[in-house]
Amino acid sequence: MADWHGLETDRAAVLAQYDLDAGGFATLNRITDFAAALCDAPIALVSIVEDVRQRFIARTGLEAEETPRELSFCAHAMLDDAIFIVPDARLDPRFADNALVTGAPHIRFYAGAPLVDEDGVPLGALCVIEDRPRADLTALQRQGLTLMAQQVLAALQSRRRDRATNARQLRDAAALAESNGLFRTLADTMPQLVWAARPDGYNDYFNARWYEYIGAPVGSSEGEGWVDILHPDDKDHALDRWSHSLQTGEPYEIEYRLRHNEGGHRWTLGRAHPIRDDHGRIIRWIGTCTDIHEQKMMMEEREMIAHELSHRIKNIFSVISGLVGLSAREHPEMGAVAEDLRARILSLGRAHDFVRPHGEPALSREHTTLWGVLDQLFAPYRDKGRPRFILSGDDPEVDDRSATPLALLFHELATNAAKYGALSAAGGIVRLHVAQEDEDIRIDWREEGGPAVPPMEAEGFGTRLMSLSVERQLGGRMTRNWQPGGLEVSVWIPRRAMHRAQQEKA
Repeated sequence: MADWHGLETDRAAVLAQYDLDAGGFATLNRITDFAAALCDAPIALVSIVEDVRQRFIARTGLEAEETPRELSFCAHAMLDDAIFIVPDARLDPRFADNALVTGAPHIRFYAGAPLVDEDGVPLGALCVIEDRPRADLTALQRQGLTLMAQQVLAALQSRRRDRATNARQLRDAAALAESNGLFRTLADTMPQLVWAARPDGYNDYFNARWYEYIGAPVGSSEGEGWVDILHPDDKDHALDRWSHSLQTGEPYEIEYRLRHNEGGHRWTLGRAHPIRDDHGRIIRWIGTCTDIHEQKMMMEEREMIAHELSHRIKNIFSVISGLVGLSAREHPEMGAVAEDLRARILSLGRAHDFVRPHGEPALSREHTTLWGVLDQLFAPYRDKGRPRFILSGDDPEVDDRSATPLALLFHELATNAAKYGALSAAGGIVRLHVAQEDEDIRIDWREEGGPAVPPMEAEGFGTRLMSLSVERQLGGRMTRNWQPGGLEVSVWIPRRAMHRAQQEKA
C-alpha cells in the first residue's frame, strides 16, 4: 500500500495547489481516449479524490463530472502500490452494494493506476471501467496504463509547479510531445490495428501491426490509401459512415473486411473516437481495427443451424396438429376436445413464426412486438374487414420466450369471447389497452356488445391454463371481473419477462 500517513486536511491543501477549477485538461482527455482504446474498455477516467467527492478532470465514455467519495473505486486504487483490479464488482463485498454497480454505469470490471505525486500524496487514479466482468488486463495493457498514469502525473505536477507562466506552457508542450511519442511507441507494440486521423479525416498514422496485417509497405495507407484494402462490397458503406462521423463528431463504428497478408479478406471491427480541445473542437481521431473473422464465421454457422432448427420446429407443430386431427376422426367422441387442443397447437405455431429469428422474408420487425403477435392470433376473428379487436397504448417488444405463454393467454380469451362473450354477438368488440405501469406492462382486455356472462363458479382448464401462462411462466398476475357489459381482464407482466433485452438493462 502507498505510504501515506498525513491528515486529510494536508492532502486537501496539496490538491488546492493544482488549481483544478481552472480546467484546461485537453492533454489528459487524449490520454483517457487512448487508455480506453488500449484496454478495450468503454470508459476511462482521470479521477481526483477530494474529501467529499471524486471529480473526473478527464473522461472518455462518461457524462458525469463527479460522484460522492463514498462511491469511489479510485479512493481504494490511489492507496495501492500498483494497478488496483476489481474483476467483478458484484462479487466484491466492498462494492457489491455500490450505487455505481447496482445502477448506471453498472460497473463490473475496474482497473485503476494510482496517481501519487512527487511528495507521496495520493491524488486519485487513472482508471478504465467496463460493464462486463474481466479477469485482468493483459501485461501490455498494465504497462500502458502505468505509463499513461505517469504522463497524467507529469501533466498535473507541471501545472502545480508553474501554471501561470510561459514556462508552464513549454512544459505542457513537452509533455504533449512525450505523450505523442508514448502513443506511437505503445501503438506499434499493440496487437490491435491502430490508426489516427486529422480533424478533416486525413489518415496520417497507422501502426506497425496494421502494415504487418495487410502486408503492405509502411506509409502506403496514409491519406485515402486505406480504402484500397477494403473489400469492394464494403467500400461505399465504410466511406459513408466515416463521412458521417467527420460531419457530426459521432464515434465511428463499423464492421468491414480488410485485405489480409495471407490472401483474401478478413472481417474486422473498426472503431474511432474524436479527441477534442478545451473548446470542444475535434483535434484528432484515434481508431482501432479488431479482427473478428472467426466470430463472424461462427455466427453465420449458428444462424444457419438456427434457421434449420426453426423449420424443424414448425414441422413438428404441423405433425402434432395432424395427429390430433387423425385421432379425432378415429374417435368422434373426442372431437370437441381434439379441436380445442388443435386450435391451441396452431396458436403456438403462429407465435413461433412471429418471433423466430429466421422467419420468412415477408415477416417484418412488427411481428416481434405484442401488437404483431395479437394481430395474427386474432386474424381468424375478422369480420369482412370490420375490426373486432381495437388495440391502443404501447406496443412492447416480445421474444420467443414470452410469445408462447402470451399466445396461450390471448388464444384462450379470444376463444371464450367467441363462444360466450362479445365475439359471439354480431356487433361485439374487444378493446385492448397496453401501458407501462412502474416496472410492469399492464394489458387491459374489455369486452363490449356481447351477452351478459355470469361469473364462472368453477375454475376450468382454460382458466388454469391462463393462470399458468401469466403467473408461472411470465411471473405476472391477472384479475378478472364480470361486468354487465362484458368480461374485463387485467394482466400485469414484468417488462423484463417480455423481452430479453429488457432483462439485460434491468
